[in-house]
Amino acid sequence: MPHLPHSLLARTVVLIGGLLVLSLAAWLSLFTLAEQEPRARQIATRVTAVVNLTRAALLAAQPERRQALLQELSQREGIRVVPMAPEETLLPPPESAMQRHIWQALQASLGEDTLLLADPTDDEALWVSFTLGPDAYWLVLPRSPHATGLPWQWIGWGALTLLLAFAGGWAVVKRINRPLRAAAEVAGRVGRGDFSARLDEQGPDELASLAQAFNRMSAGLGKQDADRALLLAGLSHDLRTPLARLRLAVEMQVSDDTERNAMICDLDDIDALSRQFAEFARDGAQTAGPVDLDALCGECAASFTSRGLPVAVHGSLGSATVAADGLRRSLSNLLENAHRYGQPPVMIELERTAASLDFTVADQGTGLPETELEAAKRPFWRGNAARTGAQGTGLGLAIVERFARHAGGSLTLSNRNPGLRARLRLPLADPAHPAPPPPRP
Repeated sequence: MPHLPHSLLARTVVLIGGLLVLSLAAWLSLFTLAEQEPRARQIATRVTAVVNLTRAALLAAQPERRQALLQELSQREGIRVVPMAPEETLLPPPESAMQRHIWQALQASLGEDTLLLADPTDDEALWVSFTLGPDAYWLVLPRSPHATGLPWQWIGWGALTLLLAFAGGWAVVKRINRPLRAAAEVAGRVGRGDFSARLDEQGPDELASLAQAFNRMSAGLGKQDADRALLLAGLSHDLRTPLARLRLAVEMQVSDDTERNAMICDLDDIDALSRQFAEFARDGAQTAGPVDLDALCGECAASFTSRGLPVAVHGSLGSATVAADGLRRSLSNLLENAHRYGQPPVMIELERTAASLDFTVADQGTGLPETELEAAKRPFWRGNAARTGAQGTGLGLAIVERFARHAGGSLTLSNRNPGLRARLRLPLADPAHPAPPPPRP
């Protein structure tokens, strides 16, 4: 529903408030129905007494004094006596439930022929029929004996009760939601690779059980991650010595230059593969410190340019607190992919916003199909263009993605015209940091 609040706290408070309003409305309806009959009997008793007293006074008064008596009743009590026309005996019964209760009580005390009429032209008058000898009359009574004004005090107390109920519901639900917010925060830390994060296992049984299960899951994921890192690191380490022996044997025993160079290239590829295994196995949560980002990006670009792979740097970031080794390795992997699978020119675009640092590596190649942009960040994934080159391990982008996730940032791949754009976004650890210096010439 588009108008429903988004937070669980607001939704629960609105639900509790709605239930309270419905409950109060139901109780008010039940109270109104329950008090109608006794209130109608009370009003009928008072009206019966007035009718009997008026009839007795008119019968006891001398004929020449009756008109003066009627005027005195009208002035002092607001009671009028009006002759009834014959056709008025066919008037319909009262419409409201309250008036029907009063009418039935009046018929029980004054007779079955008694009529009750609420004059639609006079909202303040209630008309009751009675007989005086052979003639029939209407006794017009003011509405005050059977109608009351709006109960403002009740409305005020009801509004205060609802306000207190909303405040109490807000406090209770906010207290219940506090563990859920803590769970969301800890889940985010676990998702970024911080498996040491734990939930407080105190509180109600349901929340305590949830926290215990979550902590066991986090510990299990941490153990699996540590075992995987140990396996990959051990594999990389154990391959180094036999690779070195094989390289030495190839250089000393293979006489054909072409064959020897091809075998050495294969050994170099295996060595690079083992190194990337080790990099992928490293913990992405590295120690961060103040870094001159422009200088770091310039060093990465210069290292590729020295190999005949030119890289241009546009923009400036100044200094910030980041994990320098992880950032340097990530930029190197992005530049390596751009040169290996894209086309020059390759450039690094730097942009600093109020909350993030953006490193964008762009090339002029053919890009990737839109359906493969997310898959390209998975470990060991190699698209068609990568497989045709028969190079790489498929871990380059996975290493960058892992570093970005541990840093609380993101890696986004998108196509440009032409080429591919890889944007590494890192959160700005110190948003109050002064603005970066102007771009270097």
